[in-house]
Amino acid sequence: MTDFQTQDSARTFGDWAAIAIAKHARKIFKYESDVLKDKDPEDLHQMRVGMRRLRTAVVSFDRAIELPSEVAEKKIGKLARILGSLRDLDVLQEAIETQYIPSVSPDEQKELKRAIKALKKRRKIAIDRVRETLKGDRYHSFKEALQLWLEDPKFKAIADVAIETVLPDVLLPEIANFLLHPGWWIGVSLNEGTVRFHELLSPEAVRDLLDRQGEILHDLRKEAKRTRYQMELFPQFYNETYSDFVRYIKQTQEVLGNIQDGFVFAEFLTDVLKVDASETMPELTARIIDLRYQQWQEWESLQRQFLDVQNRQYLRAIVQHPSDK
Repeated sequence: MTDFQTQDSARTFGDWAAIAIAKHARKIFKYESDVLKDKDPEDLHQMRVGMRRLRTAVVSFDRAIELPSEVAEKKIGKLARILGSLRDLDVLQEAIETQYIPSVSPDEQKELKRAIKALKKRRKIAIDRVRETLKGDRYHSFKEALQLWLEDPKFKAIADVAIETVLPDVLLPEIANFLLHPGWWIGVSLNEGTVRFHELLSPEAVRDLLDRQGEILHDLRKEAKRTRYQMELFPQFYNETYSDFVRYIKQTQEVLGNIQDGFVFAEFLTDVLKVDASETMPELTARIIDLRYQQWQEWESLQRQFLDVQNRQYLRAIVQHPSDK
């Protein structure tokens, strides 16, 4: 794999494309053998993150690069989802063991331990699929094509444009998707164009709201992740306030992810235990609702920040002026 110039010497749209793709490719390949050994869940997490960030880089720099079909964004996404299926089970097991089992009675603990046994069976199937994928033709073709491209990158004409010239055009569309997502308006109302925040909602009201509109927030979480990954490619072009916005977007992703995890957990229990946990495990249900409510309160704080007109205008203004520190 070719060593590209450092970030300090990179000047063009194409330079930054090559640097980003090389960086994430190295991470993927670094953890590949450890994922196959399956000794530490963190190895899988790091390889999955590398895949996701590579996917973001491919989309962000699409207008500057000519990639082989084996490295297309959709194909990277399929590989990432296979890794993600295994990672989701690891996250779920950790949550059961650390967040839920210690907080319920011995009787409910027995049920959770039974759920873990079922989870481990699913995990065995998932790791077998990951190993089959990483040893298979699809991943081999992806890896070989990516390595060959990195040895001799192919660019489009716009690749020679200075990065500062195009950076706002690269970032603003994704930021617009994030700011315009309908999830921001869940739990608030509009009065003649002005956002009206309601008084502190009760746990019961939050539960009802999430039951009805949780999927929209889950989609906002995915949009936050895409926006964060893209913005994290370019912090050196902006001041500390830009990095602050990236941190807030990351917090949004994490808080909404924690809310969604509660739904995933409840669905998993219903599936493997063949009972409705909300009826048969009251202590666990109360714990899930409590954790979700805590996350909702954090979400409301972030929601206020990103619905604030001045904050939104400030984020756009910062992105439009790269290297203005």
